[in-house]
Amino acid sequence: MDIREIQNLIKFVAKSGATEVKLEMDDFKITIKTTEAGAAETTYIQQMPMQAMPHVAAPVAAAAAPVAPAAATPAADENSKYITIKSPMIGTFYRKPSPDKPMFVEVGSTISKGDVVCVIEAMKLFNEIEAEISGKIVKILVDDASPVEFDQPLFLVDPS
Repeated sequence: MDIREIQNLIKFVAKSGATEVKLEMDDFKITIKTTEAGAAETTYIQQMPMQAMPHVAAPVAAAAAPVAPAAATPAADENSKYITIKSPMIGTFYRKPSPDKPMFVEVGSTISKGDVVCVIEAMKLFNEIEAEISGKIVKILVDDASPVEFDQPLFLVDPS
């Protein structure tokens, strides 16, 4: 788990209203406690001893990092005129309400403020995500039944 994932977990816990969350993985433990106001008060991270970790993964990730920002720059300029609908939570993204139902939206669909655009499942609860803007769906950025993180872009919408 990297620092970005930990920060997203802290934000999610603060917004959820939970007062304490403990997460224990093979190589670390995290305890997040929040105040009544919802702000993260204390975070403890205890690193567990590593056992024979392969050192190949780090150089590959480091080599790939400089390439990604250069490739994303032209796409960012192209997409700057669109509004992004982002995930309000961590969970699993679904494009339709059930397997036998049609998709909520497709590329080219016109949406209005308040229309349901997808469902995100979090802890066995299915949360309908509504559009906060009106416009036309230009691009769907996440595959159906994929995990999503807090604040991850889901759709690009042309508001014109």
